[in-house]
Amino acid sequence: MAEKGISQAVIGRLPRYYRYLGELKTQGVERISSHELSKLMHVTASQIRQDFNNFGGFGQQGYGYNVLYLHNEIGNLLGIHKKHDMILIGAGKLGQAVVGYINAKDMPYSFKAAFDINKDLIGTKVGDLPVMSMEDMPSYALENHIEIAALTVPRTVAVETAEKLVACNIRAIWNFAHIDLRVPEHIEVENVHLLDSLMRLSYNLQRHQDAEAKR
Repeated sequence: MAEKGISQAVIGRLPRYYRYLGELKTQGVERISSHELSKLMHVTASQIRQDFNNFGGFGQQGYGYNVLYLHNEIGNLLGIHKKHDMILIGAGKLGQAVVGYINAKDMPYSFKAAFDINKDLIGTKVGDLPVMSMEDMPSYALENHIEIAALTVPRTVAVETAEKLVACNIRAIWNFAHIDLRVPEHIEVENVHLLDSLMRLSYNLQRHQDAEAKR
């Protein structure tokens, strides 16, 4: 976990740093400067140095960053060194897509079971995951020490479902329901609003088209 007081903007850039450094490591790059990294990522070198200074710097002035070391250190900050068993709540099309994407990645995140209230889905599978009744979720989560749940349910039941997750010691919720969840402070929530992302894209597209029209 990041140090207290570090902005969410900085934390939000860490996965991108991790991804780019992973690609550099695969290419056999051993060392990189902030200026070289800035050209790849389209982030200023000053911003990169400021971000890394929040965690101790990671580099030596005039010498650059050791790619393998920096990749590992950012991975540790992101909790990549630890295995994360997850459950899926909501085994519809979105849930199926999320499971398929995550379980295909070489990462320490792994879905172990899916849960739904739809009787037509209970007893089926999402990939290799059994779909169980929501009634069985609390006992499964507690017995298997599950900390993370992905929530892919309609917004009408999202709050109620989140309360059930909190009650069975789930510590983090990856929320795809179209509603911002409000949970106790010790519960981490990442609200993923796909439509918000699409609207940001359309906004930037409109700005580009308006600028072209004025030329």
